[in-house]
Amino acid sequence: MARSPKTPHEAFTAAFGEMKMPHAPDVDALMATHRRNLEVLAEANRLAMEGAQAMLKRQAELAQQAMGAFTEGLQQLATAEAPNAKAARQAKLMKEAYERTVRNAKEMADLISRANSEALNLLNRRIGEAMEEVEALLSKVGG
Repeated sequence: MARSPKTPHEAFTAAFGEMKMPHAPDVDALMATHRRNLEVLAEANRLAMEGAQAMLKRQAELAQQAMGAFTEGLQQLATAEAPNAKAARQAKLMKEAYERTVRNAKEMADLISRANSEALNLLNRRIGEAMEEVEALLSKVGG
């Protein structure tokens, strides 16, 4: 007749003593996967920062161009001419400024979109690769 365990340690040993532990995955391979994940994350961050810098540089250029156009417009409006002609010139300048603003806004959106797209594509590719790597590691453990 088997005796009853007297201590919690004996009870634990009796309950789990025959249990087999699963094999652990290859820690080096798992660490290599995580290292590649961090490398790709750093690269995606670099791409995003370069995109932001390009956008800020272009935005400064566009601001300078806008100031030049504004100054030129004021000079054109400062001429002595009939009120109807001045009003027509003012309407034309406003239309040009609006069209320029829309073009510039689209250009800024395109710059941001391109930079984000490159970074996201890089991350998406890496996520797929990482899932495959983890799946391969786990199949080796189970197999």
